[in-house]
Amino acid sequence: MHSFHYSNGSLHCEGVSIADVAEKHGTPLYVYSSETFRDRYMRLDDAFSAIDHEVAYAVKANSNLSVLRLLAGLGSGFDIVSGGELFRVLKAGGDPGKCTFAGVGKTREEIEYALREGIYSINVESEEESAFISQVAGELNLVAPIAFRVNPNVDAKTHKYISTGKSENKFGIDFEFIADAYERASKLPNLNLKGLQMHIGSQLTSISPFVEAVEKVAPLAADLKAKYGIEFFSIGGGIGIVYEKALASGSESWWNDQPEEIRPLTPEQYATAIIPTLEPLGLKILLEPGRFIAGNAGILVSKCLYEKKGTTKTFKIVDSGMHQLIRPALYEGFHEIVPVTESAGAVESVDVVGPICESGDFFCQNRQVNSFMPGELIALMSAGAYGMVMASTYNSHPLPAEILVDGEQAKVVRKRQTLQDLVEAEEV
Repeated sequence: MHSFHYSNGSLHCEGVSIADVAEKHGTPLYVYSSETFRDRYMRLDDAFSAIDHEVAYAVKANSNLSVLRLLAGLGSGFDIVSGGELFRVLKAGGDPGKCTFAGVGKTREEIEYALREGIYSINVESEEESAFISQVAGELNLVAPIAFRVNPNVDAKTHKYISTGKSENKFGIDFEFIADAYERASKLPNLNLKGLQMHIGSQLTSISPFVEAVEKVAPLAADLKAKYGIEFFSIGGGIGIVYEKALASGSESWWNDQPEEIRPLTPEQYATAIIPTLEPLGLKILLEPGRFIAGNAGILVSKCLYEKKGTTKTFKIVDSGMHQLIRPALYEGFHEIVPVTESAGAVESVDVVGPICESGDFFCQNRQVNSFMPGELIALMSAGAYGMVMASTYNSHPLPAEILVDGEQAKVVRKRQTLQDLVEAEEV
């Protein structure tokens, strides 16, 4: 469930009118729901309450400082993939002792920063990296807590760009080599073998890949605990969200009306399926959700500028594009498009496109959408994850503002960029 809905014919986020926010702050505009962030975090946390666990939010999904502050206040840990993300977590009041640092290309500066700040664990993606971390830690007279990322070679059955758990992906160490990697790392000075990590991919809508991966890797975790005393097993993230019919999915009745065989995966189903395998390990279980917490918590609001009718297509040209929400262009990501003023039911087949000088700049092609005209506002649903964090200033378009709603309050949590901001760091 989420907190976007029509009220009196107008789209609202919690108790706030999207039209009013857009009138005050302009478009394009990202709008986030505090209530949805809280609900998603707490549902996942509660689902695993029967075992020792920690929810470590994946900062890459949405790294706005106010979002991180909100989650830190709920007790969240954080999954980071750069020194910049660690800096954001600290600025937001997060605890570095509840952060895990992933990623295949960590620099010396990032490793030093993480170790000095007292990070919980560095998730290591290759044996070469573990040797380098040991060297850096030794130079700092510190001991580096690490966990190797194992690649279980499980097909997540998701888009190839967001699949991470197969042997052809760049992430992690092949399952066949992981035991030897731990054995060699145990002989390196300045390393503490603290845990084991895996993550098979993102936007999974079926429980079977999770079960397959956990059942395959759990015996390895038990063996590593016996040999090296590891204390945690991170099972990654990846729970999918609703993109199609995203607006309707905000109501509990919608979920209840879906046939069980196509009902979206819930935290409760996820936990019920894998806890029986995890509980006997006696290890702390880390969960690393990003999209699940942030995705349905945000929308991108845009204004229709023009309608262009051609011989074969009708184009709706809006004031946002691939530079502000790249998912459709990058990996054919679907976002439901709804008018901010509730439609009476007229539907038309259109391409919704942006102002960027690229043919790939579209939000949808040949899609049946509720009709909207120039001057009217639309909302791209499920844009809270991998939206603003992947935005750019391509074609020298300033970045949009971000608004965080809490009840009936709407606060600017990132100011709209100005033209002067675009060139502030440059010199002639």
